[in-house]
Amino acid sequence: MDIGGTAKKIQKATKVAEESYKKMQLMMEKMQEMMEQMQQMQTDMETTSRQVDGMEYELAEQRAILEAMADEQGLDVEDVLDAADLPEPPHQEAEPTEEIPVDESAEEAAPSQQATSRPSVNEE
Repeated sequence: MDIGGTAKKIQKATKVAEESYKKMQLMMEKMQEMMEQMQQMQTDMETTSRQVDGMEYELAEQRAILEAMADEQGLDVEDVLDAADLPEPPHQEAEPTEEIPVDESAEEAAPSQQATSRPSVNEE
């Protein structure tokens, strides 16, 4: 039996195993980084969604106020809009059919993270 040859084969196998382990560790680190990036993107998306919802609400409030003021002045809002030189409305995309899981802990953002044109919104 050749002990020297066996020792070399064991050393080679050990070296290959160590290299494979190092590669696996690097891959795991990359995967962890990607998971963190995805979580941050999801948090950013949820924050942006809440901000857009707030802006849509504020816009609806402003529209209601303007319509009430127009009524007081005897103006027909639809006539004013028809006469206005407005850009084409944006194209609406179809709602996604697949539900994306939401991290419930990210939904409780501090009011200071919400953008608004109304200071009273952040004072609750």
